[in-house]
Amino acid sequence: MKRALITGITGQDGLYLGELLTSKGYEVFGLVRGESNPKAAAVAQVLPQARLLAGDLGNQESLAAALRAARPDEVYNLAAISSVAYSWENAGVTADITAKGAFNLLEATRLYAGDDPASIRFYQASSSEMFGKAHETPQRENTLLWPRSPYAVSKVFAHYMAINYRESYGMHASSGILFNHESPRRGNEFVTRKITQGVARIALGLQDSIALGSLDVSRDWGFAGDYVEAMWLMLQQKSADDYVISTGEQHSLRELLEIAFSRVGISDWASHVTIDVRFARPADVGALVGDSAKARTVLGWKPKVEFQDLVHMMVDFDYREQLQKLSSAAV
Repeated sequence: MKRALITGITGQDGLYLGELLTSKGYEVFGLVRGESNPKAAAVAQVLPQARLLAGDLGNQESLAAALRAARPDEVYNLAAISSVAYSWENAGVTADITAKGAFNLLEATRLYAGDDPASIRFYQASSSEMFGKAHETPQRENTLLWPRSPYAVSKVFAHYMAINYRESYGMHASSGILFNHESPRRGNEFVTRKITQGVARIALGLQDSIALGSLDVSRDWGFAGDYVEAMWLMLQQKSADDYVISTGEQHSLRELLEIAFSRVGISDWASHVTIDVRFARPADVGALVGDSAKARTVLGWKPKVEFQDLVHMMVDFDYREQLQKLSSAAV
């Protein structure tokens, strides 16, 4: 039985990855910060077989202890301050966790592996936000990185640190440059979930509108459940490498809004959307779309869930959740 240690197991990617690895017969360990982490209950519900270990990416000793307890064949570093908006307000914390935390885990893994650095396969969660002010379209593994937020800058540091450990120490360290990937498990602080939850609440008469920072945004949106399969496939390769994971399709925020509102029978969505400058980023990223040809060829990976189906999945989930809350409140 293979053993895997997942940081960020409480997030959408961690939960989907944990489910995937469990289905493949892995013994799954998850790193959580603090013994009374409020999100641990969600992990226990989705992944009752997983063993949670207390640890902190800012504390290398705690990471070493977690590695000794898990004795992993594979380490997946998914933990990060993952909200771009939050990173502007808390740049120092973002750097400590998203950037230096990745270094701490790489170093702890290298030391734990001892004389055989490649014996533990390491996955680093990189991000399409690293491309920022994109210098070519679509973006590929060798596209110039031009980050435009503290989050993206921190991800660039972590990305190159993983490459450095691969080239300097011979670690089997791979990075997945994942483009936007969503699901009903996405946090409410992300614009996609903010929209689908808002649409559900508007349809049920619980709110009137959704406030957004800008509609001039286009992204390459995929389903998180598809993307975690690519993470696993990277660590099954003989040689470590970096891969862009994307659908190759670009969709606008307006298109997302239209599909989401249409799902609940609202055609005039513009009257339910307001622009609030408080939600605008100091330096935004206009349009991103990835070229995942390398992943499709080398890994044999491709996305399965279409954009419209993804939006419908999220709206349906949020509608059911909001309806259930209404019913519970009425009892």
